[in-house]
Amino acid sequence: MSTTVLSKSVPKEHPFFSRHAALGCWLREPLLHFLLLGGLLFALNAWLGDRADDPHTIVVDVVVDRQAQQIFKDARGREPDENELYALRRVWLDNEVLYREGLALGVDKGDPTIRERVIFKALSIVDAGLKLPPIDEAGLREWFEKNRDKYDEPARYDFQEAVLVGDKSEMASRAFAAALNAGAPSDDMQAGLRIFKGRPHQNLVQSYGPEFAKALEEEPAGQWHALPSRDGWRVVRLEAVTSPKPADFASLRGVVRQDWVDATMADLRTATVRALARKYTVKVEEGAK
Repeated sequence: MSTTVLSKSVPKEHPFFSRHAALGCWLREPLLHFLLLGGLLFALNAWLGDRADDPHTIVVDVVVDRQAQQIFKDARGREPDENELYALRRVWLDNEVLYREGLALGVDKGDPTIRERVIFKALSIVDAGLKLPPIDEAGLREWFEKNRDKYDEPARYDFQEAVLVGDKSEMASRAFAAALNAGAPSDDMQAGLRIFKGRPHQNLVQSYGPEFAKALEEEPAGQWHALPSRDGWRVVRLEAVTSPKPADFASLRGVVRQDWVDATMADLRTATVRALARKYTVKVEEGAK
């Protein structure tokens, strides 16, 4: 089987590792937590057996990508994009490094077939060697400001959707919206009504797409409009908008500090695992993208 060697020592600046530095927070990402704890992506024991002859070579083959794509599709209902697939592969590789290190340290004794436990045992050894750096009040406040989006209360939107039965084209949707505004929809314009409360912008983007979210936010309240979404045209009426509310550092200080601790430890943990990865040769087989 043809393979491509990515690097001999897996240097830190290699694109396999340097691309999207934010991925270093993989232990804090909800989806990646699901993949890590679920254990599905990492239970490739037969695959590992084929490479037992070279413990310092890690091969990322099409099997890994297919497993990642399937797990992502089962969780999200769609195929991962290029960045999401890279993040999934990065998590798999980090855990593969931990698995190899765990085996080298002998933490698999009495538990030789359970890959996930070996990974967590190796990770606990990594954690034991981590030291949290000091941070003062000014530093904590600065971190809060850089991550303010996490704490600010976003604007929220209340709206209704009239679900048109039958023809859902742009023309039919616009005609339906006009009929609703006039108070006289025709008999063939049967619809169900959906009511949504307190939806933030990001939720609108995830559910309907950025074009729909932008259009809804710009429409005047109290009128029906036909708006494009990623799944086709929708007839909606904006009811109310709750203004955004900035977070108060003083009232959230305890939460902010714990978040800083979690984020900093995750970054330290990732850096340590990536350093361990430099002693492995990583290969990507043709067909694994």
